[in-house]
Amino acid sequence: MATVFPSRTMTVVQLVPALHSGGAERSTLEIAKALVQAGHRSIVISAGGRLVAQLEAEGSRHISLPIGKKALSTLFLTGKLRRILREIQPDIVHARSRLPGWLGWWALRGLRPRPHFVTTVHGLNTPGRYSAILLRGERVIVVSQTLRDYVLRHYPREIEASRISVIPRGIDTEAFPYGYRPDDNWQRSFLEQYPQLAGAPLLTLPGRGTRLKGHADAIELVGDLAQRSIDVRLLLLGADEPGREAYIEELRQLVRARGLDDKVVILPARSDIRDIYAMSALVLQLSRRPESFGRTVVEALALCRPVMGYAHGGVGELLAELYPAGRVPLGDREKLVERAAELLRFAPPIPPPRSYRLVDMQTSTLALYADVVEGVPTA
Repeated sequence: MATVFPSRTMTVVQLVPALHSGGAERSTLEIAKALVQAGHRSIVISAGGRLVAQLEAEGSRHISLPIGKKALSTLFLTGKLRRILREIQPDIVHARSRLPGWLGWWALRGLRPRPHFVTTVHGLNTPGRYSAILLRGERVIVVSQTLRDYVLRHYPREIEASRISVIPRGIDTEAFPYGYRPDDNWQRSFLEQYPQLAGAPLLTLPGRGTRLKGHADAIELVGDLAQRSIDVRLLLLGADEPGREAYIEELRQLVRARGLDDKVVILPARSDIRDIYAMSALVLQLSRRPESFGRTVVEALALCRPVMGYAHGGVGELLAELYPAGRVPLGDREKLVERAAELLRFAPPIPPPRSYRLVDMQTSTLALYADVVEGVPTA
């Protein structure tokens, strides 16, 4: 990593609600790993979760504190957090979520020397005083131009454009190598587990179990393609989550109503998502609500797999830049089926990725840390 740092070792504390899954959590681990590799001290404070083992294996320290629990009792953790920070004496406290941001802001009061406060806005949060805490950072990172525009539009008095840095999330091109094809044994085993997915082009929609992800639109798409005598299969990957049983049953009822029982599979999240993308004829991103970014878009395109998605928010921004052929107007069912048929017949070529790489995100973030510590003014 080519980033130049102060000669002394820096200590960076990242605040995040928990370390189970999600974009903010993944970015936390990626920056923590980059800090360790650059010879710096990395600490994450959260309620814990399945990613803690990976975080610690990669050289960071984790301190368990439920700073993201939405309860009145969480406010009383401010003093404990202040004591922890006083002991650690970090150079930077980096808040990645609103409630941890508030606790971090209050905990910094009275600390001498006072650590620098950096924030990241990961999502299109509901505008208001609660969300505005993430604009109090000396430097405020946003993950897309869409999000930068959103912040400036809703908070014109709270933040100056000069304090905002657009640092998109990036993907590991070694984990998602261009042109990758899954191993024959893996593919055979996967299709033996889910024989419904064999025999026709596979459409994959990755996303958690919420109707905002557009699962119903994907199911309707399969039915509409069948009416045009275009046979496809659909995998809703990651939708089957604990606590979402009623929603999954709703989707299964739609599948039955459209007569698609032998064409649609709904699964929990899996670790072999690279192989699933790589065997897919088309990856879908049909979120009904605009997203701040669209990591799945970049992951699939990095593997040289075509992506089709609604042209709004961060997903629309990425598709406009990286794969314009995959853009569809939000909620336009007719355009959706037409574009899917076109891409299944002939998908425009996809060049190797030259942007949105993990190393770019890591280098830019660590450079921002160095600027803050050294007192480099914002542009």
